[in-house]
Amino acid sequence: MRAFATMIDVVSEPAQAEKLPLRVKMSYGAPSFAGAGMAIPIAIHLTIFYSDVILVPLGIIAIVKALARAMDALTDPLMGWITDSTRSRWGRRRPWILIGAPLAALSFFLMFSPPAELSGMNAAAWFATTYVCYYIFHTVYIIPHYGLGPELTLDYNERSLLFGIREGFVVLGTLVAAVAPPLFIAYTGGEREGYSGFAALLAALLVLLYVNLVVQVRERADFIARPPNPLVPGLRRVMRNRAFRILLLVYLTSSISGAIPGLMMPYFVKYVLQPENPNIWLAVYLATYFGAGFLFLPMWVLLARRFEKKPVWLVSFFPSITGSLLLFTMGEGDILPTFLVLLWAGSAFGAGLFLGPAMQADVIDYDELYTGRRREAQFGALWSIMTKFMVIPSMSVPLAVLATVGYVPNLPQTEEVQFAIRAIFGLTPATTALLAFLIALLYPISRRVHQQIWEGIERHKRGEYATDPITGHRLPPMQDRNIGEDEGWFLDHFSMGELRLAASGGPAALRRRILLLQLASVFVLGWALLALVGEVSVDQDPGILAVIHVVIAGIALASLFFHFVRWRALGRLNTVTSADISAHRQMNQMLMEGGA
Repeated sequence: MRAFATMIDVVSEPAQAEKLPLRVKMSYGAPSFAGAGMAIPIAIHLTIFYSDVILVPLGIIAIVKALARAMDALTDPLMGWITDSTRSRWGRRRPWILIGAPLAALSFFLMFSPPAELSGMNAAAWFATTYVCYYIFHTVYIIPHYGLGPELTLDYNERSLLFGIREGFVVLGTLVAAVAPPLFIAYTGGEREGYSGFAALLAALLVLLYVNLVVQVRERADFIARPPNPLVPGLRRVMRNRAFRILLLVYLTSSISGAIPGLMMPYFVKYVLQPENPNIWLAVYLATYFGAGFLFLPMWVLLARRFEKKPVWLVSFFPSITGSLLLFTMGEGDILPTFLVLLWAGSAFGAGLFLGPAMQADVIDYDELYTGRRREAQFGALWSIMTKFMVIPSMSVPLAVLATVGYVPNLPQTEEVQFAIRAIFGLTPATTALLAFLIALLYPISRRVHQQIWEGIERHKRGEYATDPITGHRLPPMQDRNIGEDEGWFLDHFSMGELRLAASGGPAALRRRILLLQLASVFVLGWALLALVGEVSVDQDPGILAVIHVVIAGIALASLFFHFVRWRALGRLNTVTSADISAHRQMNQMLMEGGA
């Protein structure tokens, strides 16, 4: 890891201010090794372990995955609000890390250690309970962990090094987790024993590394007293940032198939390529893909510094698109060609590790030009919520498709099933990557534009007008706008159409509208859950419709929570004048055309 830290330091600008001790950087980043080590078995090995070893129906697994991740998308912003609001002698972040990490570790171990006597729906219930608990407790510790990072140093370059070290641990954990399970299986003599032993090691490591973080890393006392930004207005303002909308749409499009490579690779290796030892070859292929990503990472960093982020980002789509298309053409015995294709496709994996977050940071600077605030957490929360919702179908629908076309575990598959595996594994990611590439062409922030953004921020600090380098709009400083900052943030609980309704019909009209939206959310949630109950059966494998109903239920639950938060804000609407609403609408019309 010292070598990786040195590499990042070489390609970064010299830091000028708050230097963190290497001990703190390593203590903050090291838990990501175990976290990434857990993510790989869950993404790649867990499904085939439960479908082929524990014999839980694929449809049940698909429903549980969709349900857990739908809940996960809701618990992220809630946990963010909880940790921001916590006041204790130990800080806002570390108490929750100490609670969540051990419980997540225990859930992870139990998930890979189902009792041998369980079968059928009892085994499915064990999987559902441990899987859902793991993701709940994972949220409890990971949101405070990620919230702690930006607070450790306010220096731009020191943050790059801090997060670079963390990503280095992520890649190393990914590599180890890709190779280790087959070795554990070979050593212990069985898949149950091998997965359970590996899970026990990772669970213990996660607890130890997070305890070390809590002991070694201290929170900034001056940050603890700062009030959090309001949830709904913050998210609404994030979505007014045009550059962020483009960047987010690229990643949402990619997320449509985001879980497919890890989910389908075991099935592709075992039932399409059909090598003599599928587990060993799976480990080789995973190590090839992630290893290539790690080895080529310095090259992508240097290219981005030489040719700017956007051109290099666009180039990085090419190996992904072509590699996925080539994987679709693979068949029985194509062991070496698959190795070469994964080496090619994996060479671009490292680009996504830093280009996405780096460009998102530039977008947040653009937001500051319009709002005068730094809101990294709210941008990250919206990013997390939307990408997690979008990835749900890719975690669940492929399993339901396999179940529908006649997949039978541990037997030679029909040509129809093999074609379905190849199409899902190859064509779907290629299609979404191509669409994402076309959207990425619209991203507007270059190095020159970014420099002009910061010039505008400095002009606002001096009380002067600034110019949006993307749209050409002249932007008044915060103190010269026609509505107070507090009133503007409050009014962002509501859309422009809702504010027009309140101006014409009074707050009572808006209350009726939000009440109707809440009732509609309850109706859709109840309908989706009843439909889901009717499709789940012990004797029949649930199909694609069951997964879709889970997704609909998750969206309805999120909508219900969203409108509940807004309902609480309605009581203050009587204190806002029509002039305030009019000024707010005029300002936001300009902001929607520009940045925030």
